[in-house]
Amino acid sequence: MEYHLTTDDRQWLEEIWGNIRKKMAVGCERIGTDIPFEAENGKYTDMGKQNIYWWTNGFWPGMLWQMYHATGEELYRTTAEGVEARLDEALEGFEGLHHDVGFMWLHSAVANYRITGNEKSKIRGLHAASLLAGRYNPLGQFIRAWNSHSGNECTGWIIIDCMMNIPLLYWASKEVNDPRFKAVAVHHADTVLKTTIRGDGSSNHIVMLDPENGEFIDNPGGQGFDSGSSWSRGQAWAVYGMALSYKHTGKTEYLDAAKQVAHYFIANVAETGYIPLVDFRAPAEPVCYDTTAGVCAACGLLEIAGHVSEYEKPLYIRSAIKILQATERKYCNWNPEEDSIVSGGTGAYHSEIKEIPIIYGDYFFIEAVLRLLDKDIFIW
Repeated sequence: MEYHLTTDDRQWLEEIWGNIRKKMAVGCERIGTDIPFEAENGKYTDMGKQNIYWWTNGFWPGMLWQMYHATGEELYRTTAEGVEARLDEALEGFEGLHHDVGFMWLHSAVANYRITGNEKSKIRGLHAASLLAGRYNPLGQFIRAWNSHSGNECTGWIIIDCMMNIPLLYWASKEVNDPRFKAVAVHHADTVLKTTIRGDGSSNHIVMLDPENGEFIDNPGGQGFDSGSSWSRGQAWAVYGMALSYKHTGKTEYLDAAKQVAHYFIANVAETGYIPLVDFRAPAEPVCYDTTAGVCAACGLLEIAGHVSEYEKPLYIRSAIKILQATERKYCNWNPEEDSIVSGGTGAYHSEIKEIPIIYGDYFFIEAVLRLLDKDIFIW
């Protein structure tokens, strides 16, 4: 896609790409097949040893595959393959897996298969897709979130995050020429449209449904401030997730929803210098930001730009670039001796640990920069 970048945009992107290459080259050597999550004092610990089922465990290999695709440097490939092999423990263990298998295996096994044609990676991806499809509740037409959460069994819970996992089902349906996987994804996306995305473009994080019939029960606050608030990373999941469902299905309702949530997101971040607050609908104090919401939304905005008319594109492209540039100015760490690129990530509004480096912030930042440079590999 042509992004109609200015000379200043291109100069900035090339400079940032140079910084990414330097940082990732050293980081790949140092981190290797460890599985990063959050950095403390400039160093990652290995989440693979702490929890092989953790939902972010695919983002490091996703970064490595993006780098391999863009540079052809073999170390990125072999390291990503090493992490992918480690994740077999999660597939074999099974009980700790839930709706986030898309995040885990789209960025590892499916990315590998798309780039190299590795048949074992294809099988891993199809295995993960089967697990995700197996969480589908036909009575309520939704994919169940989690196994248990905060003491709840979550039998009828759905969360907006899952919109970013169902691309695994779209991929599997096409790969094996079987409409069942896609049907599950579409049913879930339709239920999200009805129950989770609000009329003003904001989104719930969690919605509790009656597992016997899919009727609405409640919308707890989840990782946002409270019920009815607007957790910014949830908004980002909605922007990108709905745009991706449109890409895979052509259903205009999904693109309309993506645009609606995007407009809500853009209006809110414009008020805070294009760095999103953790929750757009929360008390004025304390002030707390989440850069990961911004960089994920930037990828979603660029995805939307690929599906709208020529005169609509600039709103989404310019907003994405403003988010990326604001993030880089305030939060990027280019010191090659320290792990992580993007700091300022916050997992949840009520978390005690706020504004720290989190691995998916790096992933989405790199994906967005490479997309603008036409060097990315489509992972979703």
